[in-house]
Order: sequence, then structure tokens, then C-alpha cells
Amino acid sequence: MTHLNQKPSNWTILFLCWLVAGVSVMGSLFFSYVMEFAPCVLCWYQRIFLFPLVIILAVGLFPFDKNVVKYALPLAIAGWLTALYHKLLYAGIIPESIQPCSQGVSCTEEYIELFGFLSIPMLSLLSFSTIIALLIILSRRISK
Repeated sequence: MTHLNQKPSNWTILFLCWLVAGVSVMGSLFFSYVMEFAPCVLCWYQRIFLFPLVIILAVGLFPFDKNVVKYALPLAIAGWLTALYHKLLYAGIIPESIQPCSQGVSCTEEYIELFGFLSIPMLSLLSFSTIIALLIILSRRISK
């Protein structure tokens, strides 16, 4: 039985990272193949950073490898920056004239808007933010 004041293990934190990445990948595939939402260019870039995280984080779990942060954190940060750019473009803060989605699906296409603010770019930004926060916590715990 665990006590409420007991800190989660490093393995548990890494598992949570993997879980967030896995759920995000499954959500991405759900939107594409079940809901049939065509991904824009920025969505593809975010997937490029997200999909390998599921494998990298899983490899770091069995057995636990403290070096996994070195490999996962740069991917998560690159994905976060792409998601932030996408969210700013989607919100209209960045003008459409400098968007990379000049052909195909628009990067500002509104597919869903859960609770009035959870768009696909926002979901991606939240996923990458969570993964980064957990990896930073893990990194600080390992370096002690």
C-alpha cells in the first residue's frame, strides 16, 4: 500500500511520459483514420516528433534507463515549438501569409473545439507540455 506523501518512482514518471505520448499518438490516429480529418503540414511535423517518443520512452522503461531523457527531451521540445507555432497560427496571432500550409489542408482548419478552447493544436501543445514537464522532473531527480 502506498502512502499519500510517498513520491512516485522515476520509473513511474517515465511511464506517465510514455502514457501521454501513447494516448496522443492514438488520438492523432483516431482523428485521421476514424474521424477522417486530413492532417495539415504542421500536424505532420508534430507527428514526426511525437511518434518516435512512444518507442524511445518504452525502450527507456525496460530496464529503466536514465539516459532516455537525453533522447526524448529534444524531440519533445521540438514538437512543443511546432505545436506552439501551430496554436498561434490557429488563433490568428501569426498571420496566414507566413503559414507553411500553402497547399492541401489549411493549418487553421477548425475540425473540433472541445469545451470552447480545446482544438487539435491545443491538444498537441498540452501533450508536449506535459511530456516536457515530466521529463524535466525526471531529469532533476536523476541528477541528484
